[in-house]
Amino acid sequence: MLENLSQYKIILASKSPRRKNLLREMGLTFEVISADIDEASIKGNTPTETAVLIAQSKANAIIESFKNNELVITADTIVVLNNEVIGKPTSNEDAKNMLAKLSGKMHEVITAVCIQTEKQKKVFSNSTLVYFKKLSTDEIEYYVDTYEPLDKAGAYGIQEWMGTVAVEKIEGSYHNVMGLPTQELYKHLISL
Repeated sequence: MLENLSQYKIILASKSPRRKNLLREMGLTFEVISADIDEASIKGNTPTETAVLIAQSKANAIIESFKNNELVITADTIVVLNNEVIGKPTSNEDAKNMLAKLSGKMHEVITAVCIQTEKQKKVFSNSTLVYFKKLSTDEIEYYVDTYEPLDKAGAYGIQEWMGTVAVEKIEGSYHNVMGLPTQELYKHLISL
């Protein structure tokens, strides 16, 4: 279905193992590189704008090395609770505090994606509402001590134990919460 992409060498500029897995599940063959930027220094007027600016900055960080047959995909995922952006935790204690904040509440997960070739650029974002049950201190400590929350916005992965036991419902794309709104990405890729 993605024959139109055969002219491109696809590059995923992301360290996220979840994004790599999702692109593989979409049937894409790609190379992975890292786009190192200082995400904390990028702020938009809204959480969505912040995610979009970070995704675009990741693409801009590697644009000079673009070749004419490359298609680069970058993304950024943020968690928003009561208009406050909840980033990636800096320590296990920070992760526990983040999960305690999310406990018993609804939060929004926004992923912005930038698709760029030498001739065109598409940027879009997707939003999913996630409803957490009230978490006990023991549940939070178990998750943080057993899994790896430090590389995840909001300190959790929906595909892991926390998503299995804490998420009461979601409104929107499940894959968006994992870090890549695959259905929307597919729509944009086939339209290239």
